[in-house]
Amino acid sequence: MLNQNKGVMLGLLGIAVSGALLLAGQAGQATNQGGAPPLPAGANGPAAGAAQKQAAPAQGGAPARGGAAGAGGAAGAAGGRGGAAAPAPPGVTIAGEVQNYIPVTDAMLKKQDPGDWLMIRRDYSATNYSPLNQITRDNAKDLQLAFKVPMREGGTNQPAPIAHNGVIYLPNIGGVLQAIDGATGKIIWESTVGGSIDLRGISIYGNNLYMMVGTRLVGVDARNGKIALDVNTGHSNSSGPLLANGKAIVGGAGGGCGNYVEEKCYIGAYDASTGKQLWKFNTIAAASEPGGSTWGNLPDKNRAGGESWITGSFDPVLNLFYIGVAQSKPWMIATRATDGDALYSSSTVALNADTGKLQWYFQHAPAESLDLDVVFERVLVDNGGQNLVLTIGKDGILWKLDRKTGKYLGHTETVFQNIWDSFDPKTGRPHYRDDIFHQVVGKPVDGCPTSAGGHNWPAMGYNPPTNYLISPLVQACQVMVAQAANLAGNGNAGGADRAFYESPGSNGNLGKLAAYDVSSLKEIWKIEQRASFLTAVVSTAGGVAFVGDRGWMFRAIDVKNGKILFEQKLATAVQGFPMTYSAGGKQYVAVMTGTGGGSPWLVPNQVTPEVVAPSTGFAMYVYALPDKK
Repeated sequence: MLNQNKGVMLGLLGIAVSGALLLAGQAGQATNQGGAPPLPAGANGPAAGAAQKQAAPAQGGAPARGGAAGAGGAAGAAGGRGGAAAPAPPGVTIAGEVQNYIPVTDAMLKKQDPGDWLMIRRDYSATNYSPLNQITRDNAKDLQLAFKVPMREGGTNQPAPIAHNGVIYLPNIGGVLQAIDGATGKIIWESTVGGSIDLRGISIYGNNLYMMVGTRLVGVDARNGKIALDVNTGHSNSSGPLLANGKAIVGGAGGGCGNYVEEKCYIGAYDASTGKQLWKFNTIAAASEPGGSTWGNLPDKNRAGGESWITGSFDPVLNLFYIGVAQSKPWMIATRATDGDALYSSSTVALNADTGKLQWYFQHAPAESLDLDVVFERVLVDNGGQNLVLTIGKDGILWKLDRKTGKYLGHTETVFQNIWDSFDPKTGRPHYRDDIFHQVVGKPVDGCPTSAGGHNWPAMGYNPPTNYLISPLVQACQVMVAQAANLAGNGNAGGADRAFYESPGSNGNLGKLAAYDVSSLKEIWKIEQRASFLTAVVSTAGGVAFVGDRGWMFRAIDVKNGKILFEQKLATAVQGFPMTYSAGGKQYVAVMTGTGGGSPWLVPNQVTPEVVAPSTGFAMYVYALPDKK
């Protein structure tokens, strides 16, 4: 199958990737059609209503062709192609009031009620882990659909709802936000925010829900849906802010980050009450700043990229905010006109949450050249007396660092990769194959994985009882051809042609879900399948992990061994960020369906075109165990 598909897809190499399409492609939607299966019994829920300078500390310690795939999320995840209706004017569209609302404090964010899910990936450590244990590996087979909430159709649907005191807060395409009774599915209130919400991450603090809407930081009163805060930050994103110490901290992903402009991409902190910017950290080092020499002699205007388009993590004890920085732009060395490390691209940066001062950085992919940035979730784990930060990038490397100092502690390869030919055993610094580093404009460069992964925005989860990280992965490769540099132009996000094919040894299984022991980084178990996994992985104290895929399947899996405990086919691709919460003393699991979303959607669409997902059927499905009789 590999050789056959590779030959067929190579014929598409001539498809050029324009910068504009790359930027828009993050929100792009594939519009494949297919018949939806009958809804499961019980699907009768309600319908949805209408840069300061910083001192630079020492660093811690062949092919199927696809045309336009984006850089993995540079544009807003909620908008883009796919026929979504234009956002409605801001205001409450269904009036109501959350009864007995409890304001969310810093203490509650640091130590959540077991039944709550107060931010994307649940907690500051980005574990996607819940201490709820009513649903277990023994009874997960009995899960039933409790209710279903249809969601606004069209566009790219990658929602990350949250839950507080039995109420679900669900962002929809088109700027629609809903408060929903977590036990019945009844809409309590509905509001529009006058633009497209970045669905990957809303947060709650005090009385407000916080989200990014284009370049705006918007606060919506969680009690009634009224807009309480609306400020322009100057940079858009594709994920929401993290709330810590009274601040909304958010990275930048739009506003020209991928183009040749004077103002560079940055991470900013904003007062949660007033929206005033309190600090910012530029992710691209100017010539006059520490780290500036790593861009060679490139003028500041030609230093581009450095998006931070995934919500960061926070250690309240160390008071450090951790976030990934994307690759430099254009992607390839030959197009970028520099072979320098290009700080702080493809790095983990640890910033003082109160000041934005850089505490340390670790660059995972110096001089990154194939759109394989390492920008995704940073998972914080305490293990064996060590305070760790772990992450996986598009190159499929699972990194383990000391989160106090950034010191390299180890790595493992989660999927087949052939771009790095060695790693320094002390520092972890990787070394490219010579033909990648010394690439030539117009000459193909073959490498594994692709810009869809190894790993992408579908977040891994950490299960403390087993000490396992469980991660969705993609087994595919690509060919890239560098385009000529045009430093006098506006720049673009890519500057390369691309094509994709299945990884050697994958047996045609693009999708992989695998568990890794944090102590040893050893792979414990894996599931491989044709369809790619498109949700984050949620695990619980009951020993169950939940995940969904592009083949419409939602599953519960035994954390210890990867055994499938429960599965159900839904109306279309299962994607976004599942969660589990409690309402009325009962545990529920929520998962969403939708389509679209940059490389993680478009690359599988090229390599596994037979895995067809209908472009309708967007919904939130909520499961629970049957009531005892």
